[in-house]
Amino acid sequence: MRAVVQVASTAHVEVEGQIVGKLDSPGLVILLGVTHDDDQATARKVAEKIWQLRIMEDETSAAGNNAPLLVISQFTLYGSVRKGRRPSWSDAAPGPVSEPLYNYFVDYLRELGAHVETGVFGAMMDVSLVNSGPFTVIVDSADLA
Repeated sequence: MRAVVQVASTAHVEVEGQIVGKLDSPGLVILLGVTHDDDQATARKVAEKIWQLRIMEDETSAAGNNAPLLVISQFTLYGSVRKGRRPSWSDAAPGPVSEPLYNYFVDYLRELGAHVETGVFGAMMDVSLVNSGPFTVIVDSADLA
């Protein structure tokens, strides 16, 4: 599982011109990609790491600030550009595998106490945000102990 995490002062995601998720106050925008060997344990580990990361103002975490989260599915995080000019998506898990794990990730963050807004899985989305700092980190389950 791979996540691009951005501290944002404001953010929203639109589908067909309608806002489907937004941050009403400073929080985190999480672009989440799922690969073939991910499971619920992986989703819990990544969710806990992000929720507790001290990347908000004054080195606090989203958990410590009760900051909202906007989680958006992003299969392209597993795109490979090693060969040719067209990315390969073979490392990204297919929708029937990744959608339940994406939903589990969101639900688990809510269990941890997070207010979570989302995009629409598999939809063409327009994401707008003001990246504070700017501050962006990549959380990859392969890097977590």
